[in-house]
Amino acid sequence: MSAQPSEAQPERAPLRSRPRRVVTGENEQGRSIIISDGPAPHQTVPAAVPGMQASVLWVTDCSPARIDGNEDTAPADLQVAMGPSTGGTILRIADFPPDSEFDGVDLGEVFAHINRGHDPRSGVPEDSSRRHFFFHKTPTLDYAIVLEGEIWALLDDDETCLKTGDVLIQRATSHSWANRSDQPARMAFILIDAEGDG
Repeated sequence: MSAQPSEAQPERAPLRSRPRRVVTGENEQGRSIIISDGPAPHQTVPAAVPGMQASVLWVTDCSPARIDGNEDTAPADLQVAMGPSTGGTILRIADFPPDSEFDGVDLGEVFAHINRGHDPRSGVPEDSSRRHFFFHKTPTLDYAIVLEGEIWALLDDDETCLKTGDVLIQRATSHSWANRSDQPARMAFILIDAEGDG
């Protein structure tokens, strides 16, 4: 399903700076140190929506998480799906441009880009998909934190506006993010592998 085309295409928003990521570790003497400090190496930008971007800051693939060693689990060339592997987690910071940036965009292409070819729209009620183009569903428990701006959290039968500092606990339900403002919204997502069906 594509977003509705508009008569005049708005000017695309420029990319925002990557989030700063500081990672700790230990030196050879077992003393705590900062092993990296700078813009997150990883970034993905769907070609169809230049104002939309995301950086994965850290990934775990088991629980309890491994904390030994100084390996970077989210390097620049990381190939990661929307959700974590079995037993894992993903920390992602994502920028959502205004909904108008999606005018005329093939959402199947966008979801394929951000979810490594898998379409997370299955399991979404048809009326929800018609209501907003970004409805999807993933088998994860997500802590969604608004870092900047505001965004609407849409569910099949409810919606609420989230502002800077607000947190939504997303429990594997059908949902969408709608940016009804004229400014980008930046969100942090902690995605945790989960069991059950929302």
